Amino acid sequence: MIHWHDINTVLLDMDGTLLDLHYDNYFWLEYLPQRYADKYEHPIEAVKRDLLSQIMSQQGRLNWYCLDYWSERLQIDVLSLKSEIKHLIQLRPFAEAFLRQLSHSQQQVMLVTNAHRAGLNLKLQQTNLAPWFDQIISSHDYNAPKESQEFWQQLQYNHPFDPEHTLFIDDSPSVLTSAQTYGIKYLLTLLQPDSQQAVRTETQFPGILHFEDIMPLPNDSLLND
Repeated sequence: MIHWHDINTVLLDMDGTLLDLHYDNYFWLEYLPQRYADKYEHPIEAVKRDLLSQIMSQQGRLNWYCLDYWSERLQIDVLSLKSEIKHLIQLRPFAEAFLRQLSHSQQQVMLVTNAHRAGLNLKLQQTNLAPWFDQIISSHDYNAPKESQEFWQQLQYNHPFDPEHTLFIDDSPSVLTSAQTYGIKYLLTLLQPDSQQAVRTETQFPGILHFEDIMPLPNDSLLND
């Protein structure tokens, strides 16, 4: 149950929250390794093991999300490869309807993502999400990932919000833990960030399957109409 009347700001993650995480999982675990193996004529299974090891070594750091970093490290144009399968970029069920409802409200609505700006722009072009938000923030703008307290400090400085009256929805436990440490009161996660994977049955934070589970009703006084 969301206490909409107590919420002044809604912060929304992108990948695995508004967008199906299948695109990113498929790219990093299958498509990129295959294209890398083809380019450098290496065995695909060895490439998969090596890339996964390299990726996991950067988990929780800004490099984990940085397309420039991976393009340089792997000597391959990561953004170009991501564009080759952009047709897989898909909104999660009820995401756009949820954003439409929020657009009629008094809440400040911000997209806060760890996605690199180049990848973010690709996804915004593919989904036309941008008009639904008052602000769109990439952690790369602050040189600090959402897993760090520095991100939240800079976000609040640049776009003031009251953590006690803020709802933040994200699929990452480590990011939600960071937001909780910062004092954000209302936290939700997603039970199925990737539509091709099983629904998570146990989560550290309260979870929803789809946005219809928390959709404000049309006659809710949350709305300005």
